[in-house]
Amino acid sequence: MAILNKKNLMIVIALIGLIGWGIYDTSLSLSIKTEKSSEVKEAATTSKNLEIGLQEGNKAPNFGLKTLDGQEVKLSDMVGKKVILNFWATWCPPCKAEMPHMQEFYEKQKNNQVTILAVNLTTSEKSSDNIGAFVKDYGLTFPIVLDSEGQVGQTYQDVTIPTSYIIDTKGVIRKKIVGPMDKEMMTELLQSVD
Repeated sequence: MAILNKKNLMIVIALIGLIGWGIYDTSLSLSIKTEKSSEVKEAATTSKNLEIGLQEGNKAPNFGLKTLDGQEVKLSDMVGKKVILNFWATWCPPCKAEMPHMQEFYEKQKNNQVTILAVNLTTSEKSSDNIGAFVKDYGLTFPIVLDSEGQVGQTYQDVTIPTSYIIDTKGVIRKKIVGPMDKEMMTELLQSVD
């Protein structure tokens, strides 16, 4: 009888150990899943809650402007793509030098989730009629919007043109370039961002 009780006692201890291990393992597994879920939520909220501003690492200020043919384009519509946000004017010699490079870059990259959004500082133009002729003469096919009230240029503090912002797929500014870029520089800059 004493042997039977020892066997029963051993079985009970083994069962208690297995039940204890099962509870520990389940709670550890739930803890890891909760931690991972929290990390994913935190990462999602972090990109949404970034400070809006013009510094590298800030979320780019959103805006909506119209194209030459009256279509509204919003910067926020481009989330998911890498963006070169370029500020320019038709009378600006460095802008004129940069545009053929931008067009060539755009043609090669437009199918790779990369785009250019060129903001014409319309309030600095002698005549807004010059913009359409400029676009046609240079054969520009990337999106061009008109800052006809000057608010977007003012928000982005574009005193010197051309000025470009490299924006990642999450809408975060990764680089600011003052002055003209060539296609090689654009390629290198966009390869360095997500």
